[in-house]
Order: sequence, then structure tokens, then C-alpha cells
Amino acid sequence: MYTPTHFKEDRINVLHELIAHHPLGTLITMTADGLNANHIPLMVDASRGELGTLRGHVARSNPVWQTFKPEVDALVVFQGPDAYISPSWYASKKDNDKVVPTWNYAVVHAVGPLIIRDDKTWMREFLNGTTDHFETTRNTRAPRWKMGDAPEGYLQTMMCAVVGIEIPIKSLTGKWKVSQNRPAADRESVAKALQAGARGAEIAMGKLVKPAY
Repeated sequence: MYTPTHFKEDRINVLHELIAHHPLGTLITMTADGLNANHIPLMVDASRGELGTLRGHVARSNPVWQTFKPEVDALVVFQGPDAYISPSWYASKKDNDKVVPTWNYAVVHAVGPLIIRDDKTWMREFLNGTTDHFETTRNTRAPRWKMGDAPEGYLQTMMCAVVGIEIPIKSLTGKWKVSQNRPAADRESVAKALQAGARGAEIAMGKLVKPAY
């Protein structure tokens, strides 16, 4: 990934935080037929490995867990907030019309070997933890769901239909393109314009731009 110095983000806790808030990753693997991409929710376990370990599961019917080349590391792309940036938002425009539109975004690339976990004990522990995490953090007053709410026989059937995956992270790259290359006055005016927007992604991007000034 092309990452100019001023857009580079290498704080592991910040990268893990983006993954935690945007867990739907694009898992890219190499197969005999070429590249393969799958969109899979992945949890990051910061306690395992220097850079953490990604954990998730795929449908047993998904060929990804059988067709990937184990000698080639997998790449997972996590996409954070993104937003169009209008040049009309720049405070400096009143003094200089040499401005053009751009796009702000925050992304994390995680690379590591894809490991298959076809084990019921592993799967139950993972699904229990994942379910508890998302049920606890979801924004609703509806009752929390737990695996014990479903009949055991049904759970066993469903768990047989999925396969676990882990990716011990070997490299973790972050790119925060959040107007750091603009003057302080422009960053301030961009942040205000974004936070006044109607889209959640614009508001989130505005918060990322704001700490820059």
C-alpha cells in the first residue's frame, strides 16, 4: 500500500481499534486460479502475538479454507471511515483557488498465514466470545442473545456448517489520510464541514481530522 510518511499510522493500539470498530475485513488469499477475496468479520486478539491474531469463521461450503495456498500469506483489508472532501471547505480557498477535491479514508492492512481451526471446542469458545462481545456492544435495548438461547442440537448442526480461521499477524500497516497535508486552518474547516454532514461516515471522518489541528 502506498503510504506517504504524513499519512502513516503505526500505533498498534490505534490499528487494533479500527479493526474492532470495523471488523468486516476483506480476506484476500492466493489460490491455484489466482487471487480470491472474501468478506468476513474478524476479531483481533491483542494478547496473542506481538501484533495480535485475527480470528473468525467461514461457511464450510466456502472453498476459501481448502483452496488457499498455505505458503502464501493472506492479506486482510479493514476499511474505516471515508468521505469526499470538497475544496470549497478549505479556509485557504479565499486566498488561493489552486485547490482540488480529494478523498479521506482510514484503512488497515494485516498480513499473516491463514490457519484453519476445524475443531468444535475452538469453535464454541470463539463463537461464545464473539457473540457476547457484539451483543454487549450493540446499540439497542432489546434483550441480549446468547448461544444458550438456542437448542443444543441446533447449535451443534450450525457449528458443523462452519470452519474456524486464525491469522497470526506478521505485518500491520495503517494509512490515515485525514487532511494532515493541509494547513491547520484548512483542517479545522474540513473537520467542521464533515461533522455538520448527514452521513455517519462523514461525522466519523470529521473526528479523525479534528485531532490533527
